[in-house]
Amino acid sequence: MSIQHVLLGVLEARPMSGYELTQLFSASTRWVWSAPQSQIYPALKTMEAGGLITGEQLKTGGRVRTVYSITKQGLAELRQWIGTAHPSPPSRDALDVQALYFDLVEPAAAKRVLTAFITEQEAAAEHATAHSARLLAKDTELLKERLSHRPPGEHDRMARLKAHVFAGQAAVAEARIAWAREGLRLLDEA
Repeated sequence: MSIQHVLLGVLEARPMSGYELTQLFSASTRWVWSAPQSQIYPALKTMEAGGLITGEQLKTGGRVRTVYSITKQGLAELRQWIGTAHPSPPSRDALDVQALYFDLVEPAAAKRVLTAFITEQEAAAEHATAHSARLLAKDTELLKERLSHRPPGEHDRMARLKAHVFAGQAAVAEARIAWAREGLRLLDEA
């Protein structure tokens, strides 16, 4: 997966500046993808040079900013990528590695790690569930933008498909919570 396809998917909804894209992909939004500003701006320049997007200079409030739009070539690339099966990336989960070596630390230390993880995953599940509900209600800015240029007969299906992604994230978080709680139980057996 490349940041290019994520950016194309977002820009299909509406034109955005690099700043707006950076805000969307910040870790604080807990969207399906996060990326730092240091990756977004170079990717935009590369995509523009490749004809996947166009940038238009707009002056607003004394500032000049570039607003990017997807091109026909970019939309074709996005659709081709979406319709192609891709292998899952190899796992690189730091917690899994930590848990693999919990036998090297005191159980109390391992429990602190798992307890913190449970708290984090509970928040992630709550956020994903709430976002899924907002999508089903068609009450997110990006979905509203996307729906504005799609036939009304497609709106419910689009909302359900997008909500399904976040429902999946909530389910994964709940599974990880159950796994961590089982780890706590195993640590108590020590």
